[in-house]
Amino acid sequence: MRHSILVIVIAAIIVSSGVLIIVYGLNLFSEDYSLEMDPLKDEQNLFSTARVALSNTGKLPLTNVIITYGGQSTESLESITPGQKLLLSPPENVSLDFVTVTTSEGLNITKMYRTPIKLPGMMGS
Repeated sequence: MRHSILVIVIAAIIVSSGVLIIVYGLNLFSEDYSLEMDPLKDEQNLFSTARVALSNTGKLPLTNVIITYGGQSTESLESITPGQKLLLSPPENVSLDFVTVTTSEGLNITKMYRTPIKLPGMMGS
């Protein structure tokens, strides 16, 4: 009887530890400063659209965020809080080759714009 209770207690501890790791693990193991960026350009027959998605995936706020769309075209954001997601539009008449984002925390990310796959029968194909 004592052996069964001991096994049940140990199993409960293991299960509860696993649940805590799953629930809080993503936040515990994430970096203090982290940013995801997804620049996208969609060229249609008559026009092009572009957007830059930013997401603070770190545990702490990012400050003095500077987005450089190309050439002298920049945009500044005071801060991006953890978990915050932004969708930005590059200004017109800017080359849509790449975008660079820098922060006061030392992040410096440059990515080329990606183009979605055109499937037959879809708009812009």
